Amino acid sequence: MTAHKPLRADARRNRDVLIAKAREVFDAGDFFDLRFDDFARLAGVGTGTLYRHFPTREALAEAVYHGEVAALCDRARQLQAALPPAEALATFLRGMVEHIDAHEGLARTLSTLMADRSGALAEGTRALEQAVTDLLAAAAQDGAVRDDVGAGAVMMALHGIGAAHDRPDWRAAADDVITLVLDGLRHPL
Repeated sequence: MTAHKPLRADARRNRDVLIAKAREVFDAGDFFDLRFDDFARLAGVGTGTLYRHFPTREALAEAVYHGEVAALCDRARQLQAALPPAEALATFLRGMVEHIDAHEGLARTLSTLMADRSGALAEGTRALEQAVTDLLAAAAQDGAVRDDVGAGAVMMALHGIGAAHDRPDWRAAADDVITLVLDGLRHPL
């Protein structure tokens, strides 16, 4: 992520308002129906404020994406600090399914807007994969899971779950896939 000079309090509030409103509109799947200038009014800021913070839709999408990734990585660290390692891993993976389910519109909007921002997507993927790596390593060190399965395989399962969101009975099947992943990570008896 590019380093920026700190924002004044009012500018930070405006930026946060824009990101929060974008997340809401992305989740609803309505972002492409809005002119970018109309989005500024919807967020309660002037168009100059919008363009000063986010000169393009893609820049706004990238900020939302980075916020989502940071929140998920923070969640992984909180779980690791609060729960036994295997429980932290399971809770995080099940929480990822909940996140995918709750933010389907957000995921679709971000994937469309960020198609040409592969560097930003790769950065977020690396951060999430590191969070999963840390959870797996703690659980393996605790003896709760095998140590021969990497975070890449777990991430692949999560990507597959997200990609299959349109399937009938998606949620039940997604929960079943997480159960399979967790069962597969356990040491054989």
